[in-house]
Amino acid sequence: MKTVLMVAEKPSLAQSIAKILSKGSCSTRKGFNGACSVHEYTGIFMGQSVRFKMTSVCGHVMSLDFTGKYNNWDKVDPAELFSKAPTEKKEANPKLNMVKFLQVEAKGCDIVVLWLDCDKEGENICFEVLDAIQPVMNKAYSGERSVYRAKFSSITDTDICNAMNRLGEPNRNEALSVDARQELDLRIGCAFTRFQTKYFQGKYGNLDSSLISFGPCQTPTLGFCVERHDKIQSFKPETYWVIQAKVFKDKDSPVMLDWERVRVFDREVGQMFVNIAKASREAWVDSVNKKEKAKQRPLALNTVEMLRVASAALGMGPQHAMQIAERLYTQGYISYPRTETTHYPENFDLKGTLRQQTNNPFWGDAVKTLLAEGVNRPRKGTDAGDHPPITPMRAASESELGSDGWRLYEYITRHFIATVSHDCKYLQTTISFTIGSEAFSCTGKTLISAGFTEVMPWLGIVDEESLPTCEKGDSFTVEEVKLVEKQTGPPDYLTESELITLMEKHGIGTDASIPVHINNICQRNYVTVESGRRLKPTNLGIVLVHGYYKIDAELVLPTIRSAVEKQLNLIAQGKANFQQVLQHTLDIFKRKFHYFVDSIASMDELMEVSFSPIAATGKPLSRCGKCHRFMKYIQAKPSRLHCSHCDETYSLPQNGAIKLYKELRCPLDDFELVLWTSGSRGKSYPLCPYCFSNPPFRDMKKGMGCNECTHPSCQHSLSSLGIGQCVECENGVLVFDPTSGPKWKMACNRCNVVVNFFEHAHRVQVSADSCEACEASLVVVDFNKARSPLPGDETQHSGCVFCDPVFQDLVELKHATMRHPMHRGGQARRQGGRGRARGRRPGSRGNPKKPKDKMAALAAYFV
Repeated sequence: MKTVLMVAEKPSLAQSIAKILSKGSCSTRKGFNGACSVHEYTGIFMGQSVRFKMTSVCGHVMSLDFTGKYNNWDKVDPAELFSKAPTEKKEANPKLNMVKFLQVEAKGCDIVVLWLDCDKEGENICFEVLDAIQPVMNKAYSGERSVYRAKFSSITDTDICNAMNRLGEPNRNEALSVDARQELDLRIGCAFTRFQTKYFQGKYGNLDSSLISFGPCQTPTLGFCVERHDKIQSFKPETYWVIQAKVFKDKDSPVMLDWERVRVFDREVGQMFVNIAKASREAWVDSVNKKEKAKQRPLALNTVEMLRVASAALGMGPQHAMQIAERLYTQGYISYPRTETTHYPENFDLKGTLRQQTNNPFWGDAVKTLLAEGVNRPRKGTDAGDHPPITPMRAASESELGSDGWRLYEYITRHFIATVSHDCKYLQTTISFTIGSEAFSCTGKTLISAGFTEVMPWLGIVDEESLPTCEKGDSFTVEEVKLVEKQTGPPDYLTESELITLMEKHGIGTDASIPVHINNICQRNYVTVESGRRLKPTNLGIVLVHGYYKIDAELVLPTIRSAVEKQLNLIAQGKANFQQVLQHTLDIFKRKFHYFVDSIASMDELMEVSFSPIAATGKPLSRCGKCHRFMKYIQAKPSRLHCSHCDETYSLPQNGAIKLYKELRCPLDDFELVLWTSGSRGKSYPLCPYCFSNPPFRDMKKGMGCNECTHPSCQHSLSSLGIGQCVECENGVLVFDPTSGPKWKMACNRCNVVVNFFEHAHRVQVSADSCEACEASLVVVDFNKARSPLPGDETQHSGCVFCDPVFQDLVELKHATMRHPMHRGGQARRQGGRGRARGRRPGSRGNPKKPKDKMAALAAYFV
């Protein structure tokens, strides 16, 4: 019996598809990587009885990165990243061990069916999966097909079964277009980002951004926000005048009239018209026009419109809205949320989709009426050839979806019902008046039929005060005519909704990436999100954009990126060569990069007006080991120490607090040590600012504190304070924190494991002796006499934290509260490293054993 491996994009998607195809009769087991499950069942495939294995990946399997030294900012000229620097595909999330997991499951399989998301990124993941599994799959006989691609737009029984019956092939061209975008964004983004980050952070201390990033899509996105800011700043208000007239008929309520000339910019001219109107005490009706009008039902919903509404009406950021939409899709509540199409396919089951909503307490009655009276034909939108518009796929309630999930689902459902409802019809009445020789008018609307606004009431016709009944030739009494002074106002800052519209119009990003680019400029502190989800540029964002305009406007204008997007689409359509498009675009940006570097002084002139030199920033904290003067601690991102006398800047760990460490000095370079801490419930360790940036030993890397230092005799190093191997991660060592008393603790120097022990002890010291059973260092504890757990009047005890029965009840494992998981400020988690000496001569190094036979006991009291 042949085995068919099926791979979906997410675990929840795999579970839903397997449940549908197996009709609920599959068995499930956890994959060895712990993140993905495998669902197995037997069935029919291409007329044969086969064994199915359904599993998933977790998004992209691989990511593109530079090799070796080219990831080191200090050793490589950014200009080399355009051509010389080789790239390689690395596992996107090494912890998931996804390649090995796929190979284990694919071994012995004969056929693969790819159920990845049906967009360009999904096609790219298809080939990442194939690259991993094809070497271990059974070889197909000559001419026998072994790779199939499922195309689907929703997680419903009908759509999934139809996809299984109409399997196609993965699209290599679409996958190549994604490869091209990834490589362009990596090379261009990294080159500009590295150069401007090092240049400006080396000169200014209050930029308050850990990364001065550049992105081919991100930068034009910021450009739109700054362009609006510039219009606001340069706006000069202008005074103008309007005439307001108030009239009434008999005892009717007064009616306010609009002046047909609208406004004038000369007060004397305005006063002249007022005088003309005031000369008459009667307003004569010239005409009464009544016209039936219609407010059109909306087009079918696509991604960009959904994101616009989510931001403008629901108060959700685009990225948050997209995450919620993806969750609703994988749970089967809505169709695929990434689509440019606003036209339903001819075979789309509009009535079937509507019937699922008949029992809803909010719009069920409207749906029943619509089904009874007949569904209206939707407006003809645009068919982009990708996926059907976003629609609800099954009924739901707020308790099922949660607050934000329900709000987005509710909008999608109401929008769908509106597209097949009738237009909103109303009667518009316009009465034209003459006062003296000046023309005035008033307009009113009366609802005839609510149509689609019954389910989208916020778009309905507002009930206005009804106009008086009158005919041509009737006269009204003029109650008041006056001249009112007003001023023109500036535009407001761009809303996310308006920004999304601009990005779509100019071809910046895709429906999937637009939320990412907007989120990036917020995270980089280039813009802040104000009330009403308006995007206000920061000083840094403004100066960067103005600097790009001074040097090379094409770096920030949308034109060049829009042209690149068109070329990438041609690759996807098989009309352009991958290598030629890649090389041509890189050549253009390489020349732009060199010109940018040569002209950086133009941007620097703007920077020095808005930001303080690094020497004038921060507060004195610790002494420099070279000149012995105080260095200043710069708290703004990225936090660092700067010696203005030596003109040297030293990196620090990020996302924590820094303070002086007892005025102790590093024995290697005489720099005063500082203590990094993530808070009382977190972890802390001392570090030497110089060693942190300039590793003193070959087996150390940048970004290591004293808890990873392999100095053989320093009292602060791993060799002196390391106790034993971490009980959770493989390469970490539990290091004693001598500053933690009286709530003593040791913390892993790799992961966030923290072990609390010996609370209220007077003193805790790490002994040079080691445990005979597990080789962990012994600790010597002086207990408080009133709280000592020792028998009799004893207060001092030496033993192993892991093995000693006296200590075991006094040890509690926790996980540190980290402000950010990568507390080293962007440094990757280190591999390797050494434990302290375990009963060896001073200066020797070794790895302590993880006490294998004691893991069960540890688990019992490490809670």
